Amino acid sequence: MTTIVVVRKNGVAAIAADSLTTFGDMRLSSDFDVAHDKIMRCGDSYLGLAGSAAHQLVLENLIARNAKMKLGSRADIYESFRKMHPVLKEECFLNPKEEEDDPYESSQITALIANPSGIFGVFSMREIFEYKKFWAIGSGREYALGAMHTVYDQDLSAEEIARIGIEAGIAFDINSALPASLYTVKLKKKHGTA
Repeated sequence: MTTIVVVRKNGVAAIAADSLTTFGDMRLSSDFDVAHDKIMRCGDSYLGLAGSAAHQLVLENLIARNAKMKLGSRADIYESFRKMHPVLKEECFLNPKEEEDDPYESSQITALIANPSGIFGVFSMREIFEYKKFWAIGSGREYALGAMHTVYDQDLSAEEIARIGIEAGIAFDINSALPASLYTVKLKKKHGTA
């Protein structure tokens, strides 16, 4: 699957991802994949996707067609993904079914976002979380979360912590591999703090 991490510290947000794509037992490494960077840009936001490889191209296409997509707050992200859901179903042929007793249709998307407003997670039923320190998604998430938890309070930058998290995911998860991509963004000050 993948390892993707976001970190927020000292006025900076960082997002990092591995570059391996897998199809069952088959691996498509960066040596063979022209588009191996799992992080895409939308305005001043960076998005990293976990799950089906199909999501990357679908979201790149939808973002390119909707340059005004807002991702600056939890409410903005929810509204953007809510508006995207019918398009995913009708134009992209998304299968919105997961479990029979799910309360909502699934968008089948798990993503992390880093932007000047903070770090966020998006999950399949359009659950949106804003994180204070860090988070990880994908099959290497447990390793990344443990590594980042261990070092977060040390004298390290958001970028260094993200690198440690992504390297832990890559080291221990069979579905994650180098090279990693990493992006940072300066956070806007909120009420006198960053």
